[in-house]
Amino acid sequence: MSEKEQKAIKTVKNYMWWSMGAGLIPVPFVDLAAFTGVQLKMLDEISKIYEVEFKESRGKALVGSLLGYIIPSSISFGSIGSLLKAVPIVGLLVGGPSMALFCGASAYALGKIFIQHFESGGTFLNFDPEQVKEHFQKEFQEGQKVATTMEKEKSPEVSA
Repeated sequence: MSEKEQKAIKTVKNYMWWSMGAGLIPVPFVDLAAFTGVQLKMLDEISKIYEVEFKESRGKALVGSLLGYIIPSSISFGSIGSLLKAVPIVGLLVGGPSMALFCGASAYALGKIFIQHFESGGTFLNFDPEQVKEHFQKEFQEGQKVATTMEKEKSPEVSA
């Protein structure tokens, strides 16, 4: 594993915590906006590690494309989790944790996909979401396991 890859993976783990925190924001759809911002910041930091130019507009388009592959099969984790927060008390208890796990898992998957792409010399310009669709879904499933483990630990190793 290269030094850049090690640093990028540590960045992904840190941003998993931030993403999970965004998923716990109690206001429906504000959590989604915060989550998207965190994901874009993570991609920006990973791109700096690999010295790849980051453009926010391209990043948003790629994040949206990739998340579109997992949201239909994970709808209870995604926007439904956000909407559940609108139901007093019960909604926060159910929607918050499911949304946090969705956010953490998707951060993991996004990070892993882009690390692999940058490790192979890729850039944002030649990234093809359709080509990595199945791999992204597998990384999301792995991310669900990692996020569940992290959520149980509740001791983030967040560095500046």
